[in-house]
Amino acid sequence: MSMAGNLRKVTSLGRVGGLRRMARFARRRPRVDLSHPARSPLGSSVVNCVTYQGGRRTSAREDLVDAVKQVREGGDGFLWLGLHEPTNREFAGIAELFDLHPLAVEDAVEAHQRPKVERYGETLFAVLKTVCYVEHDELTATSEVVDTGEIMVFVGEDFVITVRHGRHGSLGPLREELESDPEHLAKGPSAVLHAIADHVVDDYLTVIDSVQEDMDQVETDVFAEHGARVDPGRIYQLKRELLELKRAVVPLGRPLEELATRPIRVVAPEIQAYFRDVSDHLQRAKEQIAAFDELLNSILQAHLAQVTVAQNEDMRKITAWAAIIAVPTMVCGMYGMNFDHMPELHWRYGYGMVIGVISVACLLLHRAFRRSGWL
Repeated sequence: MSMAGNLRKVTSLGRVGGLRRMARFARRRPRVDLSHPARSPLGSSVVNCVTYQGGRRTSAREDLVDAVKQVREGGDGFLWLGLHEPTNREFAGIAELFDLHPLAVEDAVEAHQRPKVERYGETLFAVLKTVCYVEHDELTATSEVVDTGEIMVFVGEDFVITVRHGRHGSLGPLREELESDPEHLAKGPSAVLHAIADHVVDDYLTVIDSVQEDMDQVETDVFAEHGARVDPGRIYQLKRELLELKRAVVPLGRPLEELATRPIRVVAPEIQAYFRDVSDHLQRAKEQIAAFDELLNSILQAHLAQVTVAQNEDMRKITAWAAIIAVPTMVCGMYGMNFDHMPELHWRYGYGMVIGVISVACLLLHRAFRRSGWL
């Protein structure tokens, strides 16, 4: 059947606008295998392109236009297209095919966005920050603790497009987990959005547990016997990394609240209850981060107080020894003035007496300072 015949067939299903875009896209771009990055018209940014019918993965055609056409002719399925760090050129055809808003496309390609949920006509655009704990043998003043990335999700009535930025946050295991539960996946694209949000928030909690170990180690070192010698750069570095984690977690609260409470056409009502559960988990993560922040402030203040106390102790010791040394300095200074008539100057035992007096005075001062805790 010709392309015109296909268009007439699907027009009867009420999908005229979408299929016209498919036709224009098909005339300009070759139909090739999207699953093979080397032959993909979108470059190596395409991770996967899968269609689902009734919650089950189908043997979709390997061309993107054919895959979209297959879904829209079926009427009850959707397509999931996964991308990793696409360029403007690579994403241009997809944006036209799915009628994505230019502002959302710009955010998806450029990245570095705050977590948010926006609606552009019939399409929902969500931005989620991903986090990953960076393993390290020992926390130093330059250690990287938290690495962040982003997942952008376009959700329509019959498609989900995920755009991932960063070195972590692969959605492959999540896709397999969803495919093992066809009943949940059959609820449509919003079920995928929920699964991604739940996956991201669960990662938050995992990273928080790992950061807890670093905080426990810093706290133990600061309150150890020689805690004043701990490098304060370690505390500042951990606080900076915690701030990076906070920037990823805290702004997501409002978008999740909107998904859980406000009616959105592309979000199935039964899925909103699941978003409320994700929101509860996020609230727990936010509370833990706030507690960590307060604890780090307390640890830093305690460390600064320890340094001040240690400096005061050093100053007292220096002052005590200066007072002890002042005795022989004063006596020797007096006898070094070369006067002819000095007490005991010409006495045979005068030198020994002066040394004895100096020694006794120094011992008495040393004992007094020891008793007062200065030495």
